[in-house]
Amino acid sequence: MDRKTHKFDAEGKVLGRLASQIAILLRGKHKVAWQANIDGGDFVEVTNVGKMKFTGKKVEQKTYYHHSRHPGGLRETRLKKMLAEKPEFVLRNAVYHMLPTNKMREKMINRLTIK
Repeated sequence: MDRKTHKFDAEGKVLGRLASQIAILLRGKHKVAWQANIDGGDFVEVTNVGKMKFTGKKVEQKTYYHHSRHPGGLRETRLKKMLAEKPEFVLRNAVYHMLPTNKMREKMINRLTIK
């Protein structure tokens, strides 16, 4: 299997459009010999994640939720705070949820490198 490395500069690019391009490359859907049951995707490297662009009021309104599995343990974090603390999480989370929910998902997301 021939895996290539694709490099992206996230500066000025919209999160969703960039994440969908990355998900296609990680799955291998851009290849002629693509098959759904074979993990034939490529490696992807992304730089300047903190300088991504967001449309509308997403920076102020988008919320990430996390539950601690204890009663009353629902936590929420705004996108603005996540960009300041962990900008790589924002992109990785978007790409992760665009990949299919199956056994190959973890292998695909591990080929994504965010610098």
